Amino acid sequence: MTRTLLCFGDSNTHGTMPLANVMAKGRFELHQRWPTVVGEVLGADWQVIAEGHPGRTTVHQDPVEGEHKSGLLILQALLESHQPIDLILIMLGTNDLKARFNVSAFEIAQGVERLVRVVRQSACGPNQTSPDVLVVAPPPILETGVLATIFRGGAHKSQELDKAFAEMGERMGAWVFFSSAVCAVSSVDGIHYEADNQRALGLALGNEIESRFAGH
Repeated sequence: MTRTLLCFGDSNTHGTMPLANVMAKGRFELHQRWPTVVGEVLGADWQVIAEGHPGRTTVHQDPVEGEHKSGLLILQALLESHQPIDLILIMLGTNDLKARFNVSAFEIAQGVERLVRVVRQSACGPNQTSPDVLVVAPPPILETGVLATIFRGGAHKSQELDKAFAEMGERMGAWVFFSSAVCAVSSVDGIHYEADNQRALGLALGNEIESRFAGH
C-alpha cells in the first residue's frame, strides 16, 4: 500500500534559491529540494507531493503580492485534490514575519493552529479519516540582503517561533519538528536555504517520518 505525504509550504518548499537581487528567480533542481530528499528516505512506499508556493503565509491575504498567498484559502482545495492523504507536513510562518503583517510569534503559531484544525476537520485521510499532521517550525531568519527591508523586525520575532510552536503543539496535541536543529537560512538573503541545508532538512524530516510510521 502506497502512502501519500503532502508537503504544504512556501518558497523553501518550492526550492527557491537564495536571492542575490529582487529579480532573481532561481530554483534548485528537483533532486536538491527537501521534499524530494524526504522521498528518497521514505522510498517507494510513499508518494511525496510538494506544494510549495513562494510568499505563502499561514492565514494572511497579502496586500502586496495577492490574496492567493494565504495558505488558509488554498488548503482545503489541496486536501481534496490529493486525497486520500496519510500525512500532511505544514511548514509555514516565515512569510508571516514580513513587516506588513505586524504579527507576533504567538499569532504566527495561531495561524498554523488554524491550518491544523482545517486538516483535522477535512476527512481527507484514508477512509474519510483525518490525515496525520506534522508541523515544522521554520528556522530563525536574518535581516540581510535584498529582503532585509521587507522582513524588518522579523529576525527577533523569528527567534521566538520554536517556543510559540511548541506551545501550540501542546495545546493541539500536534506533532512538531523544529527545523532549527538541522538547518539554517543563507547569509545571502536571510530567508532561503542553500542546497546543503535543503538536503539536511530533507534527510531529517524523512527520518522523523520513517520513525513515526515504522510498524504501521
